[in-house]
Amino acid sequence: MNNTTNLSSLIWSSADDVLRGLFKPSEYGRVILPFVVMRRLDCVLEPKKDEVFELYTKYKDQLSDSTPVILRKVGYPFFNSSKFDLSRIKSDPNNVLINFNNYVQGYSKNVLDIIENFSINPLVEKLHKNKRLYLLIDKFTEFDLHPNKIDNHQMGSVYEELLRKFSEMSNEESGDHFTPRDVVKLLVSFVFGGDRKDLQGEGKIRSVFDPCCGTGGLLTIGKEWIHENINPNLKVDLYGQELNDVTYSICKSDLLMMDENPDNIHGPCSSISDDRLQGRKFDYMITNPPFGVSWKSEEEFVTEEAKDPNGRFFVGTPRTSDGSLLFLQHLIHKMNPEGSRIGIVFNGSPLFTGDAGSGESEIRKWVIENDWLECIVSLPDRMFFNTGITTYIWIVTNKKSPERKGKIQLIDGSSFSTSMKKNLGDKGKYITEEQTEQLFNIYQKFEENEFCKIYPNSFSGYTKVVVEQPLIENGKVKNDSQGNPKPDTSKRDSERVPLSESIERYYEREVKPHLSDSWLDRSKDKIGYEINFTKYFYKFTPLRSLEEISKDLKSLDDEISKLSMEIVDE
Repeated sequence: MNNTTNLSSLIWSSADDVLRGLFKPSEYGRVILPFVVMRRLDCVLEPKKDEVFELYTKYKDQLSDSTPVILRKVGYPFFNSSKFDLSRIKSDPNNVLINFNNYVQGYSKNVLDIIENFSINPLVEKLHKNKRLYLLIDKFTEFDLHPNKIDNHQMGSVYEELLRKFSEMSNEESGDHFTPRDVVKLLVSFVFGGDRKDLQGEGKIRSVFDPCCGTGGLLTIGKEWIHENINPNLKVDLYGQELNDVTYSICKSDLLMMDENPDNIHGPCSSISDDRLQGRKFDYMITNPPFGVSWKSEEEFVTEEAKDPNGRFFVGTPRTSDGSLLFLQHLIHKMNPEGSRIGIVFNGSPLFTGDAGSGESEIRKWVIENDWLECIVSLPDRMFFNTGITTYIWIVTNKKSPERKGKIQLIDGSSFSTSMKKNLGDKGKYITEEQTEQLFNIYQKFEENEFCKIYPNSFSGYTKVVVEQPLIENGKVKNDSQGNPKPDTSKRDSERVPLSESIERYYEREVKPHLSDSWLDRSKDKIGYEINFTKYFYKFTPLRSLEEISKDLKSLDDEISKLSMEIVDE
């Protein structure tokens, strides 16, 4: 963490020397990030730079497309046919813009698509016009970003730290772009570690998908975790979609340098209103959708799809102020009938927002009654860079093991953290590898203890029943045309009756003794679901006795008197 933080700070400060006064600090990221990507590409390509240029010169007039030949001969999944790279551009200061454009256009199509999504042309023009393009290039050539020096894991951390700085400057949500690595490792250990048997063996291929993949950290760390902890020979295909153009480009470039298939990453566009992987099913899905982000701009599309009984959102939609549950519905729609596992990070809202009959409650009802919700883990607060709120990992699957069928496991992980020496944004805590292992062991043992509760699916469900009272006029009950008491809507109330309990018995015990003239209107019954984590793990702390409090107050009073005497003596 320290090395990558230092490197990202050095990159930022070096660029600041050039960009200050010309760009607002909130605009720095748009300039810095593409140059980091290009410099890293240069470092990879440098040993075969001259060979590629010679091959391109040789075949450009012989073949309509020399790309396959060049790729086969150099053994890289990408190349740059220009005779320039950032270092060589410096050798001709008088033609820096022309040579830079030639350099960018020399990239193979898979990289050119990435660079173009950074939308750097107007930024480069502005830099050149103010005689700073050469200076910025000169700064970036000082950094050795070859994977042998900075591996993909470290590079991901550098990108994320730069993004955090960029987000802070522009008041954007940095958590929309990436997830802290400790949270990712905990998430993937539950998703993949909970399905170890299926990931073992030879000749298997498994797919992993993230619908808002950011810089791709969940995907790449997930694959790395499988290879290190379960099966080094498993073929894992990574798929993603991303809305933000900058993080989309970073993700594709990183996958390209890892010899993954960048064409499996789609964007920049929303997974909700523009699903580029429509009809695809995946074995594993892991994601951290943005917390509390409005989907108002996509409301028309979502509402229309919700009318389709075969669509993703037919069971209901959440309020437009928070689209988190839309992503869960999106992922459930992509589960393989043979079995899939989903790991998704939420804030507290999806647990309880919305009364019975609301979109949120209907979605929870759908997930729980289909027996897909396997486990929820509460995380410590202050785990994310842009918020200090408590968050939760949901594990959702359509292939529960026999002992888990019909049950939901809740794990209180709020105390499993270590304080950081220095905060990174709002992130003041992290989960160590040992704490990750402890939480996973609690999950795997599947036994109740102070950190683990196991409930039947119906435990979090309730029936919302309407309690009516008669309308009283002039001291008499007013009846309707059938002679039945007319309900007084101003006195209409409701009760939540747990699904495990008889509604009539509940009413006779809890309501009737207090409202003797009331009755239940069972035609208005609604089933709802909510998960009250705080209530389930509540630990009663006895109040201190008056004697203890008085003793402490006297002690404080004595101390104040003593201090007062010392002041007088002085």
